[in-house]
Amino acid sequence: MAHSLSHRRVIIVGAGHSGLATAAALRSSGFEPQKDFVIIDSATPGQRSWVTRRQSMKLRSAARHSVVRGFPFPGDEDRHPSADEMSDYLSSVEKAIGVKTVWSTRALGVNRLGDGSTLHLSTSAGEVQTRNVVCATGAAAVPRIPGWRQELAVPGFVLHSSQYLYPAQVPPGPVLVVGGGYSGVEIAEELASSHDVTLSTRAEPSRVSERPIWSRLRRKGPMSEARPRVASTDVTHAAAVTEIRGDTVMFADGASMKPYSVVLATGYRPADTWLPDSEPPGQPLHVSARIPGLFTVGMPRYSRADADTLAGASRDAATVARLIVGRP
Repeated sequence: MAHSLSHRRVIIVGAGHSGLATAAALRSSGFEPQKDFVIIDSATPGQRSWVTRRQSMKLRSAARHSVVRGFPFPGDEDRHPSADEMSDYLSSVEKAIGVKTVWSTRALGVNRLGDGSTLHLSTSAGEVQTRNVVCATGAAAVPRIPGWRQELAVPGFVLHSSQYLYPAQVPPGPVLVVGGGYSGVEIAEELASSHDVTLSTRAEPSRVSERPIWSRLRRKGPMSEARPRVASTDVTHAAAVTEIRGDTVMFADGASMKPYSVVLATGYRPADTWLPDSEPPGQPLHVSARIPGLFTVGMPRYSRADADTLAGASRDAATVARLIVGRP
């Protein structure tokens, strides 16, 4: 398998929207899928993260803003697509580009061979040589689990939001949802129709604007955080979790509760641990300061605050494609 990956001008790591945006940009620049570039992904065939999202999930951006550049979303462009629609859309983009993702192949490390332009990519399928590597593994790829999770002992389930699908999945009894972001608020409100729900957040969730979240982040700066509003009066608000005593959760204001089940809407971290320790890269954006030919797409810590959106990833991809075309 590793031999079949070698001698490509570009290897894209990640078959999500960032990887496909990169593939689309490269194809538009005259690169031929499979011959000049290839995509690898650690997931089993076709199992992008959208496939396992909760059933009620919808994108917070309209379809017109949720596209890989050059590939319009079918149907009403003002609607907010579901996770299933997004999964189908990305599969259709992959087919339209003509790229055949090499699944079940994980990137393990990358370095430069000598002073030349060849890069050495370590993968779960073996060692590969190429001239350019694009990390498009996603800013929200690995569930972030609180350190106190190991101390928690509740009679029901403890799920990360990535594992939550629908209310009937959670057994009857009081539920604690931890995390005041969009996922936490939406899951809490959905569960409130059938469960006694408490939502633990660091700050009181506030009203959210109808503007796309990335436009507000860009205006306020990369450290801004938009918090959604809890509309349901059936959701009880609690302060941040500070301590676990077996089956009892202690909060910052001194209150406590004994939940039957807990949903951890505590976010994700990027799947970039295979990149060199000296990263994030220097200027210009997307470009490794240490390894010429190593690029990132769709990851805010290496780019703009909106890089993890489809629009932001497409902008990253266009920039990276131009840089790759200009490399020897």
